[in-house]
Amino acid sequence: MEEVIERLNAALEKVVANKGAPGPDRQSVGDVRKHWPQLGPALASALRDGTYQPGDIRRVWIPKSGGGERGLGIPNVVDRVVQEAVRLVLEPLYEPTFHPSSHGFRPGRSCHTALAEARGYVGEGYHFVVDMDLSKFFDRVHHQRLMARLAQRVSDRPLLVLIGRMLKAKVVMPDGVRVSTEEGVPQGGPLSPLLSNVVLSELDDELARRGLRFVRYADDCNIYVRSERAGKRVMDSVVAFIERRLRLQVNEAKSAVARPETRHFLGFRLRPQEGGPPEVLLSERSEKRLRERVRELTPRAGGRSLEAVIHPINVYLAGWAGFFRICTVGIERVLQTTDAHIRRRLRAIVLRHWKTKRTTARRLIRLGVKPKTAWRRVYEGRKSWWALSHDPAVDRGLRNAYFAERGLTSLLERFRRTWEAIIAPAQLTLALEYERS
Repeated sequence: MEEVIERLNAALEKVVANKGAPGPDRQSVGDVRKHWPQLGPALASALRDGTYQPGDIRRVWIPKSGGGERGLGIPNVVDRVVQEAVRLVLEPLYEPTFHPSSHGFRPGRSCHTALAEARGYVGEGYHFVVDMDLSKFFDRVHHQRLMARLAQRVSDRPLLVLIGRMLKAKVVMPDGVRVSTEEGVPQGGPLSPLLSNVVLSELDDELARRGLRFVRYADDCNIYVRSERAGKRVMDSVVAFIERRLRLQVNEAKSAVARPETRHFLGFRLRPQEGGPPEVLLSERSEKRLRERVRELTPRAGGRSLEAVIHPINVYLAGWAGFFRICTVGIERVLQTTDAHIRRRLRAIVLRHWKTKRTTARRLIRLGVKPKTAWRRVYEGRKSWWALSHDPAVDRGLRNAYFAERGLTSLLERFRRTWEAIIAPAQLTLALEYERS
């Protein structure tokens, strides 16, 4: 426990850097940071004498990209500091024991490293994937099995008691009802990702013992095999292990044995290529989520200025392009369509700002549209702002340069710059290595 106490200050800095919303006690990160000179010593004393009790966890629901909702648990900021301190103690103990094919929530690993390993297996001729979806994994972790796994390496009894209390913290639902926690590891706390890897490392060890080629990122696990028949055999045996041994549940509706180019894995699809490395494609789910997010970021109501709308779009697109930059084919169409859709939604916002048809026609004339065309197109019929946003006259007046001058960055141009500077050289190197092998 003394190791945890020694790391409280470092843990506070991590929590402050991550920001995050307040927990049920409504104390913000800034509040805790401000009062830390008083809170820190009191917290250390409570941990040392065993009187520390974690507070409740606030449950919020967020939409999942594949449909439905995911429950997140938001602990109080002080409890997040304690969880982070525990993580700092446990991670060096467990990290060397985790399998190399586990990529989620680990230092130096990411979705991109997971995809690179999966791409290697497909390139070696493993053209079928056993795609397993664990149903509500974080909500169904068996506490006794988890604590037994931890006790195999952690000899500090007070630390184990502390972790047990964290797992049992009550959850405050959105309607205010407090619910006891009998199983599960709430998503949202700093310690949950490490505990999930502790649980699923048992699955990794079993797959490795069987000599299977697999890639796991958190609760997303893909096993690569050479034939559909082998895949079905692996699916049946691994599902039995997960449900009987780990006491978790596999979602049969979302699990399948299929070609990798038909399955969504971390936002991508992999397609074998004759005589070269597998192609990396954007998944349909990722494309759909991109459209939905653009729609959320460009509401026509709200009264914000055009620049205030463009800034969060640029921030989102920068992150999106950075993550999906490893796509090798088929993405330019998506980027072009997205750029055009963003500009159309921005045109609708500008038209709404102009309010009247008279003002709209005059503004279009100032932007270079012929007067006769502007008056006719604006007053022709009873067009909505959305319908008018794609009118040829509006397209000519509010051309691409109009939005570029106001700061909008083209997703296609951003992607091309990244491709030329980073991805193309890496793809060439990979192709040469593939030919030599």
